[in-house]
Amino acid sequence: MKVFMLGWEFPPYISGGLGTACYGLTKAMDELGVEVTFVLPKASTSHLAGHVNMVSDQHCAFKSVRFLMISSTLRPYAQVATIAAHWQELGCSAAQQTNAPANIGLGQINDPNNYGGDIYSDVRGYTDKVVKIAETEQFDVIHAHDWMTYPAGVAVSQLSHKPLVVHVHSTEFDRSGEHVNQKVYDIEQQGVHAAAKVIAVSNLTKNTILKHYSVPSEKVDVVHNAVEHNGNESQHVPLDKTDKIVLFLGRITMQKGPEYFLAAAKKVLEEINNVKFIMAGNGDMMHRTIELAARMGIGHKVLFTGFLRGEDVDRAYQMADLYVMPSVSEPFGIAPLEAMNRNVPVLISKQSGVAEVVTHALKVDFWDINEMANKMIAVLKRPPLQKTLRTNGFHEVRKFTWEDSAKKIMKIYDDVIAQAQDKEN
Repeated sequence: MKVFMLGWEFPPYISGGLGTACYGLTKAMDELGVEVTFVLPKASTSHLAGHVNMVSDQHCAFKSVRFLMISSTLRPYAQVATIAAHWQELGCSAAQQTNAPANIGLGQINDPNNYGGDIYSDVRGYTDKVVKIAETEQFDVIHAHDWMTYPAGVAVSQLSHKPLVVHVHSTEFDRSGEHVNQKVYDIEQQGVHAAAKVIAVSNLTKNTILKHYSVPSEKVDVVHNAVEHNGNESQHVPLDKTDKIVLFLGRITMQKGPEYFLAAAKKVLEEINNVKFIMAGNGDMMHRTIELAARMGIGHKVLFTGFLRGEDVDRAYQMADLYVMPSVSEPFGIAPLEAMNRNVPVLISKQSGVAEVVTHALKVDFWDINEMANKMIAVLKRPPLQKTLRTNGFHEVRKFTWEDSAKKIMKIYDDVIAQAQDKEN
């Protein structure tokens, strides 16, 4: 089976959960023998950057995956990634790192309804280049991740007469609430209707698609995300520190609920003094959130780290006594699984896809700051509760594997390919 996959982020071009999911799924498909050609944007002055062919390098983590890096400014989130370090993490040889630039800046969104710059022109440019690549490629199915690649997926499907699968990691209603960007909504609408099948990352996301995009229920399949595992033994090494640490790790945007996190933090500090709150991430609400913490009189108790990656993420989890994800609307939420995988107790909003699948996590409505604070205090004050959440959460997260998710998606590929062949006959 040959898959023509379209995305806008993948390690080292990563700003959040979508890149993590694309990596996990692609790696699992590679191990299952699926041939994937993954087309990604790359900041470059050339018209069309060369591709990184991982098939020929025995030292690379991938065996049957090619990455075609095209010159594009399609970079919606502001992060800087170190290319060479990421290729090393992926297991690629030094020879493959030689031509990589030292750093890549990934743009900025200042407003969820603006998306920074002329992103629609960027989407059109990406589409044009993807179509040119598709003319010379052989594949059985097209897989497009999130709205920025849907126009390219639709165009390639029309050109090749191959079935299109669109993967919804987030909708405009998640990112912007009811004040949606009409252009983005129209692109999402076109994508889900042109697709032979729609993959939603949760039942929460599927229900959003059914409600707002008028797609038949039988056309949408749910494939939950997973996490890469770091061993089979539950090990937590407490750090020598005087303060308890509560961790928020994610983009600091409306969707992630940072203001609710701070409101609950203030209530916690009224009860427990030796607590610090780490907010790790960037986003359009960063400065506003810093100012809010200062106005609330808790600025000295809140540490804003900016975007973290690699060992810094591991360090943040190692420090944490509790991870909190207070998202207003979270299609899935991989970070809580990553926290559980690192023996960190988690508190998540009920308005998240991950809340559908985990049992050994505390759950709260994002708007209920009193209950959110009460649950934080309970974990911080009661070591037996913290230990139970650590141990049971670590063992529960073992059942979430990218291999299982990949197998479900491969079944979807088989179905849409068979349907397309039946139509031809």
